[in-house]
Amino acid sequence: MTHHGSAGANEALPEWDLSDLYPGTDCPQLDRDLSEVATAAKGFETRFAGQLASLDSAGFAAAIAEYERIGEVFGRIMSYAQLHYAGNVADAARGRFMQGMQERVTDISTHTLFFTLEINRLDDATLERLLTDPAAARYAPWLRDLRVFRPHQLSDELEKMLHDLHVCGTAAWHRLFEETIARLRFPVGGAELTSAEALNLLSDPDRAKREEAGRALGRVLGDNAPLFALITNTLAKEKEVDDRWRAYPRPQSFRNLANQVEDGVVDALVAAVKDNYAHTAHRYYAMKAQWLGLDKLSHWDRNAPLPDDNDRLYSWDEARGLVLDAYGAFSPELAALGRRFFDNPWIDVPPRPGKSPGAFAHPTVPSAHPYLLLNYMGRSRDVMTLAHELGHGVHQLLAAGQGPLLSDTPLTLAETASVFGEMLTFRALLDRETDPARRRILLAGKVEDMLNTVVRQIAFYDFESRVHQERREIGELAPERIAEIWRAVQTESLGPAFDFDASYDHFWTYIAHFIHTPFYVYAYAFGDCLVNSLYSTYQGGTIPDFQARYLDLLRAGGTLRHRELLVPFGLDASDPAFWSRGLGLLTGFIDELDRAG
Repeated sequence: MTHHGSAGANEALPEWDLSDLYPGTDCPQLDRDLSEVATAAKGFETRFAGQLASLDSAGFAAAIAEYERIGEVFGRIMSYAQLHYAGNVADAARGRFMQGMQERVTDISTHTLFFTLEINRLDDATLERLLTDPAAARYAPWLRDLRVFRPHQLSDELEKMLHDLHVCGTAAWHRLFEETIARLRFPVGGAELTSAEALNLLSDPDRAKREEAGRALGRVLGDNAPLFALITNTLAKEKEVDDRWRAYPRPQSFRNLANQVEDGVVDALVAAVKDNYAHTAHRYYAMKAQWLGLDKLSHWDRNAPLPDDNDRLYSWDEARGLVLDAYGAFSPELAALGRRFFDNPWIDVPPRPGKSPGAFAHPTVPSAHPYLLLNYMGRSRDVMTLAHELGHGVHQLLAAGQGPLLSDTPLTLAETASVFGEMLTFRALLDRETDPARRRILLAGKVEDMLNTVVRQIAFYDFESRVHQERREIGELAPERIAEIWRAVQTESLGPAFDFDASYDHFWTYIAHFIHTPFYVYAYAFGDCLVNSLYSTYQGGTIPDFQARYLDLLRAGGTLRHRELLVPFGLDASDPAFWSRGLGLLTGFIDELDRAG
């Protein structure tokens, strides 16, 4: 099935076909899976609850394998429901279907909940005995990551209740957020635009259009700020209660544990980026204001194209060719994996009303394959987004061999292949370009993407940290107070070249990561700086068989921590110099722009 989008003259853009998961929402296969997994989960509980310590090692291996098999069925069902919903979040029937599946899976998975809780109650000696069988030992990395949560685990009854409450608590607030954003319309140029369309206009060459979109976004988001503030306050309070019961020392602790990264490493990254605000964002945006002939930039100028940017459009075929060629020049194996996404209906490309905005790669389950969602408009930024999401997809394919429990990468490493794929594609584009004006456009675009990924995401992290801290210490935050924190953080990070007015105060409201995955955002900066360090190592040419080592890093999935994964490249993320090296690539690009004038 194809759809005509704006990328090329009536170019047919591919849409995904989800039937590799399920042929439809009312297919017998889905009903059968639900009833079979319900029976399996109950049987699993009957056989193993309260029995783990008395199993032999082979029995323990069999228990984990069965738990993994049940989890994969849950994963397939929920992946299908989420992707079906993402195709049109404005469709109430899809929302109800997803909610229904979430409730069924939550009910059934209550029977398997005991397993990880009971594993965490085993003492180290018992666990060691249970891991003597090689089939059980294979799961050691999963158990290692599970046991970091051991000190924060509650009683089985409490864990069960929290599990059951999730669908009418956290998940319900998430859905309210999603559906509110999807329903909002922004009046621009006589048309009623979705948030994705209005945000897209912030990079329009016409300043008047950008301003109109910027003001419309500010007005409509501002009108809805009380609702978004309620969602934000409620989820922050819920998190504080959960953290208090689980004895997490700070609001970020759970995320850092889940990311398998020490608080100190995250602190070092945040400090390095903040120390470099002046050398990166402040310096670049001062140059941009000059190029645009403005004394001060307004918030709608941040992503404005440069004056001599003809904003050439890339057809979908061109984009695909560029990305696959760039992947192939680095590693033919990487390109061959990437090609599978184009040879099969695994990508949903065209923008459509109601479709989830932005872009993502969904890993689904190892027995199927990942799916990519894009909203492709044909700009060079969209080509980079394709390179990015394809990197995720290829990473997920490579890691799938580890199986459901071991293929999942922590968020900090999940961005590795995506950012690396983007850098390969950018370098290929830059190397092809001989015209100095076009080179400057490409470099400026890359610098802006890196600022959006590193500086902006660390500022987002700072914003979240301040909101959660204040929610804990003082109580509920008024929408105006959240806006004040937002403006303060943006001013610090983006610098004196900007003149922020009230129309920017409520732009915090549409950022989904604040709602869905608190403190996720630093993972982007972590991934970007990590890849920049990796990439400069690759460029240095000092590592023999770099490509093979890199593919092994991706294949490892979640089996190794960042420390172990970086050893073959001679890198160490706990060393502050590591982050400075990553930021050095960004300052180097800004230097090159400065020299070009």
